[in-house]
Amino acid sequence: MQDSTDHSAATEFADVATTRAAYDGIAQLYADLFKHQLEGRALDRAMLAAFAESVADLRSGPVADLGCGPGEVTAHLAALGVEVFGIDLSARMVAIARAEFPHLSFDQGSMEHLSIGDGALGGIVAWYSLIHLPPDRVPMVLREFHRALADQGHVLLAFQTAELPDTVEAFDHKVARAYRWAPKRLARLLTDAGFTVIARMVREPRPDERFGQAFLLASKVR
Repeated sequence: MQDSTDHSAATEFADVATTRAAYDGIAQLYADLFKHQLEGRALDRAMLAAFAESVADLRSGPVADLGCGPGEVTAHLAALGVEVFGIDLSARMVAIARAEFPHLSFDQGSMEHLSIGDGALGGIVAWYSLIHLPPDRVPMVLREFHRALADQGHVLLAFQTAELPDTVEAFDHKVARAYRWAPKRLARLLTDAGFTVIARMVREPRPDERFGQAFLLASKVR
């Protein structure tokens, strides 16, 4: 699904290289720990199912799972009938995903500079992958999502919630520096980038989670 258009920046941000190296270093451990990450998470699966049905109804192109890691969410979407491929910063994560799910396509790349043509995608999933971006770069990334999506294409974001309303808070993620968002604040950035928020869900943390978990489903409107 990649094209020849060069959307890359001349210089990579230092934090991107740091995040890539961190995930390369723990790729197999991460894959083992999160191998069945969606089991017992009915609400999370419900958001993925709603997204899958929405993009299937539009039939406007494949779905990109950005920050796909070892490919579990990519494979789950494929099992729901979605035409989907994965992109991840970490070469080791991509290698694990390819080995585990050889029937699916995975490539190394950055969500900040997608090598994907304008309007080529029917949907984008960023499942706990936006969290590593410094907040000041998130608006640019959402505009990049907007560029790559077809009209009425859908985006699904998953992230940890901030404690205070309308805030972004850094937290001590076990792999790389990360940020948790108040859903209202991230929803506003989606609107500013040209999306309409269709649904938002916040659930309480499970025993193995420290924070509430949030999900935003939106569509491209302009």
